[in-house]
Amino acid sequence: MIELLQSSSNTFNVIAGILGLMVGSFLNVVIHRLPLMMECEWRSQCAMLLDHPLPRELPETFNLITPRSRCPNCANRISILENIPIFSYIILRGRCRCCSVPISFRYPLIEIASSAAAVVVAVHFGFSVAALSAVLLSWGLISLCGIDIETQLLPDTIVMPMLWAGIVVNYFNVFVSLEEAILGAVFGYLSLWTVFWVFKLTTGKDGMGYGDFKLLALLGAWLGWKILPIVIVLSSVVGAGVGIGLILFLSHDKSKPIPFGPYLAVAGWIALLWGDEITAQYLYSVGQR
Repeated sequence: MIELLQSSSNTFNVIAGILGLMVGSFLNVVIHRLPLMMECEWRSQCAMLLDHPLPRELPETFNLITPRSRCPNCANRISILENIPIFSYIILRGRCRCCSVPISFRYPLIEIASSAAAVVVAVHFGFSVAALSAVLLSWGLISLCGIDIETQLLPDTIVMPMLWAGIVVNYFNVFVSLEEAILGAVFGYLSLWTVFWVFKLTTGKDGMGYGDFKLLALLGAWLGWKILPIVIVLSSVVGAGVGIGLILFLSHDKSKPIPFGPYLAVAGWIALLWGDEITAQYLYSVGQR
């Protein structure tokens, strides 16, 4: 099988796309359930500290696997045939089979993004350790994007294991050297931490959350410290553009924060694939002036 994947890039690309669809279905579960699990844990901890009865808002056993997925409106259990990535959404016309309540478009969108990211990575790296590592990073970033957009949280339960995974991957010099990875994690965290405190001391407001520091540290651990300027510039430009667009065209409340994590994640993914080319092109354009 390994020989087939090494010799046939098309086979590897197709398998990556199919696997991406299946993983995307699971990422939807993570995006929906992990914040609920975190909130339940926080409420339980507060109740214990205050000596109050423990809350029972969720089933006694509630994790990423149990119980089976249900419609949030009518509690109908989602069958296997109703849980086929993308196709079930199309067949059901985006509605619950029992109560006809619309199903969030987020579900097929995450599945498509997961599959597309896997295929792009497979084409870019070919069958290799770098491709397998980059696919895992891509899926982790997609789950963080989804959670941050919906809840403005970047859970440590995803960020920190992925940060350490970047260090381990680069122990074998997959993307950068171990030294660059460690410095990337340190500088990634400290750069946004510094911006946070300069903004806070200047305005008296929090400009971003601590999760953003950790996310940039994660990207630094995977990509090395040299790529951090590209990630920061790309994420800032895109974030500013989207923020201005939301305010001008969608009447977004200026006082309502916009999650920065998705911009960092997208910029980091772009840098993973084309960071060297972007840097080289920039240096070339500067040299031509």
